[in-house]
Formats: sequence, structure tokens, C-alpha cells
Amino acid sequence: MTQTIFLADEAATLAFGESWSRCLQPPMVVYLNGDLGTGKTTFTRGVLRGLGHTGAVKSPTYAIVESYRLPEYELNHFDLYRFAYPEEWEDAGLDDLFSGSSVNVIEWSVQGGEYVPAPDLILNFSAQDGGRVCNISAQSAQGQRSLDLWQN
Repeated sequence: MTQTIFLADEAATLAFGESWSRCLQPPMVVYLNGDLGTGKTTFTRGVLRGLGHTGAVKSPTYAIVESYRLPEYELNHFDLYRFAYPEEWEDAGLDDLFSGSSVNVIEWSVQGGEYVPAPDLILNFSAQDGGRVCNISAQSAQGQRSLDLWQN
């Protein structure tokens, strides 16, 4: 099942992320797809704000991953945009960050090829009518539970 939502601006994208903050439960992998500037990091910032994180949330474009230890679980925010080849996933030892107690949000997952774990949810962001559209699709039973929880 796919759900679509229109996000008029950055504030709407932050609120959208916050609305997902209680719907993501470990272990979980979430792919955030979309062109540069379509709201992937803003969505993640909203999720983290919804979970009570008050510190900075920056794009992990250069660091590859930013990890946030939260009371509920650890959220790892990956950005694979700068990967030159998929094997960089393995070279960086990123599999070590995946555990039964983490939610892993991955931007530009395609850059990691077959090394990136399969998603539970895929959120596809695109620019439209001066805002953004996000298409959400569940890829597993865990993803479907999260999508159902978010819709209700």
C-alpha cells in the first residue's frame, strides 16, 4: 500500500517528520529517496524533534552517518550521496551500526547498492507545486505496522 502526502513547506515537512516519530520502532530501515533539497534531512530533523532531541540535526553528507542516542532507541541517519562505489558501505563498516535496537534512516540508499539492508519503509520525496510530495510505501510487515499506526 502506498500513501501520498503534500507538504507545502519546510514547516509542514518538519511536522510530517514529527508525526512519524512515534510510528518508527526498532529494528527498522527507512529509505529516504528524492533529489537534493526535497526534504529528506528536514523529515529526519522532524522525527528527532518528535522524539525529544533538542540538539543540532545536520545532513550527514560528509560524515556519512550521524547517530543519535535517544531514550527510546538509537537513530542512525545515513547519507550515501558521496559514495563513489557501493563497496564503500562495507569499507566504512556501516553494518556494525545495525542492531535490533536501532532505527536506520538512509538517504541515497541506491549509492550503497546491494550492501544496504532492505527497507521496511520507503519515503520518496519530490518537488511539486512550490512544495513537496512524499509517497510512502511499506516494504515489510514492520513497515506496514508503522504505516498503519501513522495513518491512524
